[in-house]
Amino acid sequence: MTVYRILVAAAAFGFVLCSSAYAAELKIFGSRVTKMVIADIGPQFEQATGYKPVVVSDVAAVMKRRIESGEPFDLAVLVDFQTDDLIKAGKLIATTRADVMKAGIGVAVRRGAPKPDISTVDAFKQTLLSAKSLVYLREGASTRHLNRVFDDLGIADALRSKTTQPMTESVSEMVAQGDAELGIIVTPNILSVPGAELVGPLPPELQSYIVFTAAVSAQSPYQEAAAALIKLLKSSSVGTVIRAKGMEPE
Repeated sequence: MTVYRILVAAAAFGFVLCSSAYAAELKIFGSRVTKMVIADIGPQFEQATGYKPVVVSDVAAVMKRRIESGEPFDLAVLVDFQTDDLIKAGKLIATTRADVMKAGIGVAVRRGAPKPDISTVDAFKQTLLSAKSLVYLREGASTRHLNRVFDDLGIADALRSKTTQPMTESVSEMVAQGDAELGIIVTPNILSVPGAELVGPLPPELQSYIVFTAAVSAQSPYQEAAAALIKLLKSSSVGTVIRAKGMEPE
């Protein structure tokens, strides 16, 4: 079933459409992975419902703080534990909670640069120690995991002096610009930057999958529209889009 048909079917079951001539903006708080998916399906959603999905993106932890500060939005797609925290705080509606997609962590180099060996734990460790510079996020689900990995491998201190940790989702861009030799971040982020190239995923023993979970704002005036978008994100049709971005649907 196409995305458009899914949306029309949803409308037939009671979702009231807006006039497309007066499309309301559906404000979505999320990270880059959400923006990548919505860029593909947003126009069809707007055509079928009259609501235009607009993604406001940054590191998921930053978006969570913006929600906690009271900034208005309609739908959040954050890391699973962040969404759960916001449900407990009354910011998101528990009954709308849905795991949408998951992404593994990968290693990036500048496009055209030699790809180092990261196929085993020992090779990955040696590659990190040999690299002149490294970049990964200052905060986020992948950061928490990487900090544990580096501690377990006994290399945290050795990496500290050559590591940059930006506050924004600029890891892949920094690698593409030559500001760092290696970047580590979720795979779709790497694939979204033309000047960066994916070396590969972390070794299986070290890999972690970040789950992105959606829920509707408790204060949104467009709760039905936001719930319809979650339903679309969970459809098999959009699952194909999610896979094309380097992730797996949930």
